[in-house]
Amino acid sequence: MEDFTKDFAKVRNKIEGDGGEAKAAHFLEEKGYRILQTNFKTKFGEIDIVAFKDGVIVFVEVKNRSTLCYGRPIEAVDFRKQQKIRRVAEVYLSIKRKPYADCRFDVIEVLGDQLNHEENAF
Repeated sequence: MEDFTKDFAKVRNKIEGDGGEAKAAHFLEEKGYRILQTNFKTKFGEIDIVAFKDGVIVFVEVKNRSTLCYGRPIEAVDFRKQQKIRRVAEVYLSIKRKPYADCRFDVIEVLGDQLNHEENAF
């Protein structure tokens, strides 16, 4: 029974996370961003959203929470997570042949229907 509970929690978290990422992508589009890719995966990790605006490629980490019991969602993007995202971004830029492109790293916090966009988060 314990394995079922763990598996169910993983599936629920994945569904909630995907919903948060869809809300974040829509939010960015409304702000004039062009979504280049979602869920860009490498062996090093994943970037939730790659967007473009005003000549800058924006790598976006989306953090979805249902409550603030464990702190703000952005607090989960610690140094280790930031390094992983940077590494995946380097792979993305290399594949797209844009190694010297202007880029930045943003975090979008999703708490229910409320979104907070932290530009240049790290």
